[in-house]
Amino acid sequence: MILRFLTLSLLILYPVAWFAPLMRAGLLPIFGLSEISVITGLQSLWGSDAVLALIVTFFAIFAPYLKTMGLALVQWNLLDARLQPVLHVLGKLAMADVFLIALYITLAKGIGLATIETAWGLYLFTGCVFASLVLGMANAPQALRNNISG
Repeated sequence: MILRFLTLSLLILYPVAWFAPLMRAGLLPIFGLSEISVITGLQSLWGSDAVLALIVTFFAIFAPYLKTMGLALVQWNLLDARLQPVLHVLGKLAMADVFLIALYITLAKGIGLATIETAWGLYLFTGCVFASLVLGMANAPQALRNNISG
């Protein structure tokens, strides 16, 4: 029951994390810093490169949310547990965006002209992705038992 509650809580926490500030960035410290969230980053990306924006939107929004919804449906026996491998692949795709954010921060700090400060949303978003990964792994033995007994 706790796994079900935690999985359902992710369905609320993911949208909060999408709008939460991931980082504060600016060209130089004297110009001030603007907050960047998943949504504002995607909005900016849609204006410059629609194909890349579509890919990032899938990795940052749809993959983790679909995986979490699927996991909740499996936990409530509303979706066949044999779809666990598909949910696992979606979880791996969702991890790609956390890596990309970390890479961008590292690159921007290395340039020296930009100022980057991580914000609480980055930790929330990363926590949601990791929680989803852990819940998926915790649910795998239960799904296996359901397949054997069902």
